[in-house]
Amino acid sequence: MYITAYSSAASSLLRASRASRLFTSSFYPSRTFAASSPTKLSPSTTAYRSVSFSSAVRSVRCSIPRWSHGVDWRSPYSFRSQIRAVAPVIERFHRQIATMAPENPFKGNLTSLPKPGGGEFGKFYSLPSLNDPRIDRLPYSIRILLESAIRNCDNFQVKKEDVVKIIDWENTSPKQVEIPFKPARVLLQDFTGVPAVVDLACMRDAMNKLGSDSNKINPLVPVDLVIDHSVQVDVARTENAVLANMELEFQRNKERFAFLKWGSNAFHNMLVVPPGSGIVHQVNLEYLGRVVFNTDGLLYPDSVVGTDSHTTMIDGLGVAGWGVGGIEAEAAMLGQPMSMVLPGVVGFKLSGKLRNGVTATDLVLTVTQMLRKHGVVGKFVEFYGDGMGELSLADRATIANMSPEYGATMGFFPVDHVTLQYLKLTGRSDETVAMVEGYLRANKMFVDYNEPQQERAYSSYLQLDLSEVEPCVSGPKRPHDRVPLKEMKADWHACLDNKVGFKGFAIPKEAQGKVAKFSFHGQPAELKHGDVVIAAITSCTNTSNPSVMLGAALVAKKACEHGLEVKPWVKTSLAPGSGVVTKYLLQSGLQDYLNQQGFHIVGYGCTTCIGNSGELDESVGSAITENDIVAAAVLSGNRNFEGRVHPLTRANYLASPPLVVAYALAGTVDIDFDKEPIGKGKDGKDVYFRDIWPSTEEIAEAVQSSVLPDMFKSTYEAITKGNPMWNQLSVPSSPLYSWDPSSTYIHEPPYFKTMTMNPPGPHGVKDAYCLLNFGDSITTDHISPAGSIHKDSPAAKYLLERGVDRKDFNSYGSRRGNDEVMARGTFANIRLVNKLLKGEVGPKTVHIPTGEKLYVFDAAMRYKEAGQDTIVLAGAEYGSGSSRDWAAKGPMLLGVKAVIAKSFERIHRSNLVGMGIIPLCFKAGEDAETLGLTGHERYTIDLPNDISEIRPGQDVTVKTDDGKSFTCTVRFDTEVEISYFDHGGILPYVLRNLTKQ
Repeated sequence: MYITAYSSAASSLLRASRASRLFTSSFYPSRTFAASSPTKLSPSTTAYRSVSFSSAVRSVRCSIPRWSHGVDWRSPYSFRSQIRAVAPVIERFHRQIATMAPENPFKGNLTSLPKPGGGEFGKFYSLPSLNDPRIDRLPYSIRILLESAIRNCDNFQVKKEDVVKIIDWENTSPKQVEIPFKPARVLLQDFTGVPAVVDLACMRDAMNKLGSDSNKINPLVPVDLVIDHSVQVDVARTENAVLANMELEFQRNKERFAFLKWGSNAFHNMLVVPPGSGIVHQVNLEYLGRVVFNTDGLLYPDSVVGTDSHTTMIDGLGVAGWGVGGIEAEAAMLGQPMSMVLPGVVGFKLSGKLRNGVTATDLVLTVTQMLRKHGVVGKFVEFYGDGMGELSLADRATIANMSPEYGATMGFFPVDHVTLQYLKLTGRSDETVAMVEGYLRANKMFVDYNEPQQERAYSSYLQLDLSEVEPCVSGPKRPHDRVPLKEMKADWHACLDNKVGFKGFAIPKEAQGKVAKFSFHGQPAELKHGDVVIAAITSCTNTSNPSVMLGAALVAKKACEHGLEVKPWVKTSLAPGSGVVTKYLLQSGLQDYLNQQGFHIVGYGCTTCIGNSGELDESVGSAITENDIVAAAVLSGNRNFEGRVHPLTRANYLASPPLVVAYALAGTVDIDFDKEPIGKGKDGKDVYFRDIWPSTEEIAEAVQSSVLPDMFKSTYEAITKGNPMWNQLSVPSSPLYSWDPSSTYIHEPPYFKTMTMNPPGPHGVKDAYCLLNFGDSITTDHISPAGSIHKDSPAAKYLLERGVDRKDFNSYGSRRGNDEVMARGTFANIRLVNKLLKGEVGPKTVHIPTGEKLYVFDAAMRYKEAGQDTIVLAGAEYGSGSSRDWAAKGPMLLGVKAVIAKSFERIHRSNLVGMGIIPLCFKAGEDAETLGLTGHERYTIDLPNDISEIRPGQDVTVKTDDGKSFTCTVRFDTEVEISYFDHGGILPYVLRNLTKQ
């Protein structure tokens, strides 16, 4: 879509002239290759010859215009006029670099891809030409890593040994070997995108202060930012909800949106999709995903890293993509290759066909539970088998979307005929689809289930007969706690009985039947334990799937025909992931029925799934709090961690959109749909679940007649045109951002204020206090500021001191560009369980020297002011969840120097390293409890002072002031991470390397 190869190449080669292998950028010198015989692999490598051609780079930078994202990427030839306009410059550029470019040892493997009617689509690095039989056994997901390594190989940033490691994947993957990977693009949403752009703006200032060129801070790969996380369900159950919520969204976020609009102009190679366009992952699936890039005649697979963990949704399209922290994404934007451990791949075989009435949501909840049990953290999961032909692309995307919930890096579906059909459905041109198929077939990356399948090697195997999947939900507090629908009532009563935990609320038997009566807008109303107060069709997981969306509409239709109605105090909402959904709901004539049940469209973006559910009616909230009711939310989302959806819904269930409507109609989760009626019909007779549930055939017929290619074309033709509110935002044209010291939304972070050109070097920890002592399953939602800002919190105090009214607090997510707010919101979750508080739940801790109970932020500042380091103790799965960057930035700003845990979530661990925090793991069978640690001790971590003495995964000794001593594993997993730690974090590392040039 974007022609950046030349400016990117120039920047890349300039970086390559430096002596650091670890700081690099993309280079695709496709037109400079001389013909030679295909390369066969050997362990030997060619020495890299350093070059310098700053003047050439400068001349090209000055001559080549910024390429717009507004050009139609679907045609491989849509840039010919632009290419012709700069052809003389490009020719001079090639003459200047022809003799100095680092030679790709695989240049002889460049192969032409012919067009069926004559001519060629372009050239590509051919895997078959390597003549290595091991490639035929590689999982398709690993072949994408292999192609990237071959294409980017210069024996400097990507070495021939890296290619050898990937080809020998069967033997090397169990050994945790490190490889570099360069994604083709970066994907952001506004919650995580704002701090990324803030950091880039801050880095430009730092470059100036260090006497270097601030224009070096520019994305070198395409960056797409979709503003989708700011809309809240303030207004619901009304025809004007979309406009009303968008007006409130712009009132709250005008400053943030103007900042992002400034960034889209100030930084090259950055597309910002305005608010109201859709959910980032659905837009990525339907529009942004290329599947195959054609950059100036060089063909290569699309791949993407995103600052939202559900970036994995694009895996359903056969595009390799996964979530990373914001700081990793920033480095990738600036040309830093991603260092990753070559992953194991779990082969997941699907067979059979889903039964009538079973949805893709039921399937993904089943798959999530299976994979969590199997253990797939840090691995790829690749799906295959005869059952693939029975799954639509949208079904696959639903499964891929929830990779973070089952813990995998990716849930990958290789490209096949179903993928090609989806590309056509969503408006990609016939020529583009032909190019995609031709390239992937030629490079052994296409699966044709009509042909005999060659056996591929996997690290481990799972299989599922689709016919065995049954309707289900997941909850009440975790996405992998699946509950078959037929067992829901019994499971709910068990949860009421069980002690407080992931499956328990500890409600005394005598209180379980309690009824809270109240008045709702003059009407008598009542709430009991398990009553539904929020029912939301939301989230990229399901809103991209026409089958479940139209299925929900059919449930609403049948309910209307029977005379059923959702109770008025249930907060119902429908937040489509793109304008396409609205078009096919209107085309089908079913939106009216959703409206009748209160499921009016409230906005186009992430809403309830990320905690933007808005306020409950005051009468409902009072009834819940005054009577201690365990109220329920049912949503078609992917996350239901406690405190995430809404502070007053202690029970939160994930369900398919049709089930969301069904539970809204029932008004409670305390129901057996097989035996109990949902309600009384207009004829006074009982109406059961089976009476309103559509058949698979009914849904398929609705999809076939209502979901049309023109809907996708017309929706996305207008996507970058914005809307009147966006277009009216006035922003300065300066390449440097003018920070407003009085702003409570955008604030210059302190990361580089005291930075010098000399790395600080590694640091141990001496006599540190324990800031927090946690058990298992502390998520990033517990750590990172999210949701509403509590009126008594340190963040609220900060805002009030700056003249912000309580009604204008907005959410933490909307203020992610202000480090002072975010630091105060770190560990501010109202459901935080900190062992130092001995059973008390909430965002406080004990200041060990004085014994005072303080907010976590206040205690941390007390330690910092006294010059005392702090650490965090934790159990298993520390850092699982989706709120990435601030879960690492926040603790760093609080002064946390190390986290000692039983195990870490993959991305969070790497983000801690990226912010200079040491992640340590207890030895197997040990934890704080078995070692007798209370958190009242002081901790010393003996880390070597010489960086050369630190190795990935080495053991260190931790000592306490009461005489205890134990061994931990330092979770620096790669040499690159050690280098980041030496520099005090990934961003100072990148900045120092850029400044030297």
